[in-house]
Amino acid sequence: MEQMQTQENLEEMKVKEKNDTFMKVVRYTKKYHPFIIISLAFAIGAVFIQLIAPSLVRDMTNYILEGIGIGFVTGEYSTHANVVRTGVTLIILYSVMFVIFYIQQITMARVSVKVSLNLRTDMGRKINRLPLSYLDSTQVGENLSRITNDVDSLTRSLNWSASAIITATVMIIGSLIFMFVNQWLMALTALGSTIFGFFLMGVIMGKAQKYFVAQQAELGDINAHTEEYFTGHTVLKTNNARTRVSGAFDTKNHKLYNSSWKAQFYGGLMIPLMFFLGNLAFVTVSIVGGVLAFNGTITFGVIIAFMLYVDLFTRPLGDIAQAMMEMQTMNAAAKRIFELLEQPEMSDDESLESIDHSEIKGDVQFKNVKFGYNEDTPIIHNFSVDIKAGSKVAIVGPTGAGKTTLVNLLMRFYDIGGGDITIDKQSIYKLRRNDVASSFSMVLQDSWIFNGTIKENLLYNMNIPKELEETILDQTCKAVGIDYFINTLPNGYETVLDDNSDVSEGQKQLLTIARAMIKDAPLLILDEATASVDTRTELIVKEAMDKLTSDRTSFIIAHRLSTIKNADMILVMNKGDIVESGTHAELLEKEGFYAELYNSQFTN
Repeated sequence: MEQMQTQENLEEMKVKEKNDTFMKVVRYTKKYHPFIIISLAFAIGAVFIQLIAPSLVRDMTNYILEGIGIGFVTGEYSTHANVVRTGVTLIILYSVMFVIFYIQQITMARVSVKVSLNLRTDMGRKINRLPLSYLDSTQVGENLSRITNDVDSLTRSLNWSASAIITATVMIIGSLIFMFVNQWLMALTALGSTIFGFFLMGVIMGKAQKYFVAQQAELGDINAHTEEYFTGHTVLKTNNARTRVSGAFDTKNHKLYNSSWKAQFYGGLMIPLMFFLGNLAFVTVSIVGGVLAFNGTITFGVIIAFMLYVDLFTRPLGDIAQAMMEMQTMNAAAKRIFELLEQPEMSDDESLESIDHSEIKGDVQFKNVKFGYNEDTPIIHNFSVDIKAGSKVAIVGPTGAGKTTLVNLLMRFYDIGGGDITIDKQSIYKLRRNDVASSFSMVLQDSWIFNGTIKENLLYNMNIPKELEETILDQTCKAVGIDYFINTLPNGYETVLDDNSDVSEGQKQLLTIARAMIKDAPLLILDEATASVDTRTELIVKEAMDKLTSDRTSFIIAHRLSTIKNADMILVMNKGDIVESGTHAELLEKEGFYAELYNSQFTN
């Protein structure tokens, strides 16, 4: 009994969730409701024309039969005129119907394209407002699938399904009324043969819903896996992991196949079922109509009209079935879209203080900072340090000690769980995030180069006067030592960098270092910035870094301890806490954790 109640509760929750998702789509498209209503009005108008046409065909058939009986073949004028007049009327009506349907289709197509544009715009902006914790915990391919596949599924269904359901419903009701007006017994015959179809449709689509939801989820999963494969294909090949990856892909592909096949199986039952019921209605109406015609109860024109009305009555059943299947897909896609759009955002900081980074001196203080990606597993326990402006601070420690996490907290990528972080004695949590970010130049271990020219990559999101761009680019690239490489390219700074560009990882890293130098922010973060360059290039970069770090507060994360000997302060981290601090010489004299790390790299 309890299991039955639990199952009923689950079904109720699914129905409520489905209805909630549908209402979210309705609310999201609110500003397009007038256009949708106009489109539906045109569609309904075209439906009424279709409903009138069979009655005219009935009259024309009767005129022809009447004319044959009284000499139509010899040119009886009145009968001939009636046939011509009715035929011209039908041509005009069908022409008007064509224009109305065309306008309706164009209107709905425009609405669906606009909705698609707005959804992708809102999702793109939403991602920019999401905390880094969400992006770190979600696969890239999953979000890509939401923005591409799910939006396409929703707008495609919106374009066709809404008008199809409305017009099909009007067509069914209207044709049924016209059939009863013409002959009630034949109308009952047609109605009785199709009622069972509605019942089966509801049962089948109820079973299909979970497979449509699974289909969209599996599609997102396989997109994420494929994106991961293509971005990491070199590592996969190097480690001979192609067989393993292919096996994982096959598993996910078969899951998608199973959910898609079951969804299409149930959805595919609709159209054959409707065709069968339509043909059954034709046969039963023909039999009943034939009997009534031979008895003299109706004319043959009524039978012809009824054949058209039965087609108009049964054909929309198939459209409704197809539309319901599309609506299942739309519901599953909309659910995933609104899951992203409803994610908690970073708090609004427009009301916080604004600061001009040109006025920042560079004093940085960590006060009893506590942090953990999960509240139950803290990474940084009680971190405190006072850094004077202009200091070169190196952060070292084993993997997982919390070095990069410390930098992420300093940049406000994550919110701390306790304590405070200040810049020039101002809490960064009282400053706008954009102002905090603009105060830092940052070079990460993984170089980030986007598709565009070298010039666009170096001047990314910087407001530099046009007349100074060339001078700044030349001076910076010479300082970094990448000017020779750029000058050997066919188009110099206008060379487009893409996935097929012959640019090494080290050269990309030098470009990111040059970008940081051009930004010229008062605070600098170098996270293993020379990890991708060779030893000779590292000396060139080191000289450039010495110029870059001069008179500005710098945080240097380094595993290669030879690069941070001249640091003003070295913070040695282990398990989320500072275990030692001091200069290189002072830490070696202590013969503690730092000395152990250093000696493991330099035995002499």
